[in-house]
Amino acid sequence: MSALDWVVLLGTLLLIVAYGTWKTRRDHTRENYLRGGNTDRWWVVGFSVVATQLSAVTFLSTPGQGYLDGMRFVQFYFGLPLAMIVICLVFIPLYYKWNVFTAYEFIGKRFGPRMRGFTAVLFLIQRSLAAGITIYAPSIILSKVLGVPFAWTFAISALVILYTTIGGAKAVSATQTQQMTVIFVGMLVVMALVVAQLGERMSFVESLHVAGAMGHMNVITTGFDPNDKYTLWSGLLGGFFLQLAYFGTDQSQVGRYLSGRNSRDAKLGLIFNALVKIPMQFLVLLTGVLVFVFHLFNASPVHWNAENLERLKTGVIGHNGDEAVAIEAMHAQNDVAITERSTALLEAIRAHNDAAVEVSTAELEVAMTRDGALRDELKALLPEGERRDDDHIFLSYAVANLPKGIIGLLLAVMLCASMSTTSAELNALASTTVLDVMKSDANGAGQVRATQWATLAYGGLAMLFAASVATWFGNLIQAVNEIGSLFYGTILGIFLVAFFLKRVHGSAVFLAAIISETVIISLYALQKMEVIGTIGFLWYNLIAPAIVVSLSLLFQAALPKRDGPEPEFIS
Repeated sequence: MSALDWVVLLGTLLLIVAYGTWKTRRDHTRENYLRGGNTDRWWVVGFSVVATQLSAVTFLSTPGQGYLDGMRFVQFYFGLPLAMIVICLVFIPLYYKWNVFTAYEFIGKRFGPRMRGFTAVLFLIQRSLAAGITIYAPSIILSKVLGVPFAWTFAISALVILYTTIGGAKAVSATQTQQMTVIFVGMLVVMALVVAQLGERMSFVESLHVAGAMGHMNVITTGFDPNDKYTLWSGLLGGFFLQLAYFGTDQSQVGRYLSGRNSRDAKLGLIFNALVKIPMQFLVLLTGVLVFVFHLFNASPVHWNAENLERLKTGVIGHNGDEAVAIEAMHAQNDVAITERSTALLEAIRAHNDAAVEVSTAELEVAMTRDGALRDELKALLPEGERRDDDHIFLSYAVANLPKGIIGLLLAVMLCASMSTTSAELNALASTTVLDVMKSDANGAGQVRATQWATLAYGGLAMLFAASVATWFGNLIQAVNEIGSLFYGTILGIFLVAFFLKRVHGSAVFLAAIISETVIISLYALQKMEVIGTIGFLWYNLIAPAIVVSLSLLFQAALPKRDGPEPEFIS
């Protein structure tokens, strides 16, 4: 990496960390530390909400998803605008009316302390796992581009833990606006450069035609297949419930809009998120699709993780290296065939010759199938835990093809995204632990100190998880959403009962929630063991709340009429 890249990267990160630490160094009241002081305007809330859901995973893994699978992952977000409307109409008014610090405090008011603690623990489990993956992602970036040993990559996480511990929710809000500015600018610059590089051979519209011929412009998939993770229906239904759970019940997000001056600013912030998220995700995926088109006409590595490939070729891991070298040579020959057939496809598209397009596409697909077989053959030489290279695709392209200074900007985008998400996650984990699980009754200063210690503890646990377990996961963007789907449905079901089923009390929903979570975990385990067929993980977010709601009604009918506080405030 050039000196200019270093200046751009380090200058951006250090300025943001310094600003967040300085801005909140003396402002440690309970209200400011745990809820941001309720001073944020709607646009600050909006940036904070968007920044919290973006992470290094978004810009590292999502382009790889687009490269391999096309645009259909964007359907995952189609239920988001509908979810934002429901949250604005139902969730936010009650959160502000009852002046809660966490979403689970509301559950305590509705169902009592047992349900408050149970719901908070479900959140803590899934968000702790996700935080580990969020922290792991920058290690891929730094080791790939800078050759930095894995352990040293935790320096970035340590900076995030530092300013989050010092400033709490106020520090999270103070830094996320700057981080989002870097993210927006960097994303648009990188997208423009990818388009410009393709422009040396074809127009932007022609590149979309090539991608479409290869099945990568599959924005809408209308088939109803429960085994298919990303369809219009799974996005609208399963995605709606997942987004409703994430934005409506996950404290890392609830904490962001509870920092708004009032419910109006919170609602406008979420509407901003609804308008921005899908176009942003579309552009990130499209960048990956355009990188796919670029490599149809330009050579690509047989394995995207350059470090692992080199270790294989030199015999450090796997066999003696000759087999890997031979596979790489065959891949290089096949790359020539891919380029020739891609050129023929482009010429057929320009000539508007549908028959020639069909023939060229079929021939190119044969070469791409051969490409996939060679890649799988090489991966088989690697230890099982190191075979996935999806998350290295975009970085590999960037390092080889982007100009000096832009690589530093791209890394700053990814690391800013990671910092914004990690800070919100750690703050949410710490505040939920102190307020909802420990139920600390200390004075304001005591709760702030307890939350600071909890932030440090969760930061350490997340780094430990990243170092020991996160490498087991494949595509990181999918892993984060899959983990969330194991828990979000049950949590959402609890909130739906709290909001809409006035006569259901705590014992009924507690039993229903335990059964729901047991069913979801069992289904997931049975699929992993291949005992049952695959169910797209988005459907868990529909199945679990349905179980919680239906069983809550059934159990309430069988239980004594009065077993908890009367929910007269739900109206």
